Amino acid sequence: MRSRERQPPFWFARRLLLVLSGQCPVHTLLAHARGAAYDRLAGLAPLAPLRPRGADRTTPAVLEARGTQPRDGVIEAFARIATGGRQRAMAFRLELSQDRRWQCTAIELDTP
Repeated sequence: MRSRERQPPFWFARRLLLVLSGQCPVHTLLAHARGAAYDRLAGLAPLAPLRPRGADRTTPAVLEARGTQPRDGVIEAFARIATGGRQRAMAFRLELSQDRRWQCTAIELDTP
């Protein structure tokens, strides 16, 4: 596995993409998302907002995912997603849980 794929922003962007493109069920993120973030994912997942539309059915991909740490235990991240012939944006917040695992606590998508 490449180094960038092990970084929390990229790892989470990939998992979020799988759910929001309809490739994986939302419950696969149950242990990785908290409260309002999980509720938001559960509402968005049936709509599959990152599934390619139209004739181009190429598999969606994370083009870039980066984050900044405004303080210890918090990452504010963004990702650029290729879906069909379009690029989309996703922003999310990660927080380090008491058991030292990163969990998603907020997610926002661009408006298509």
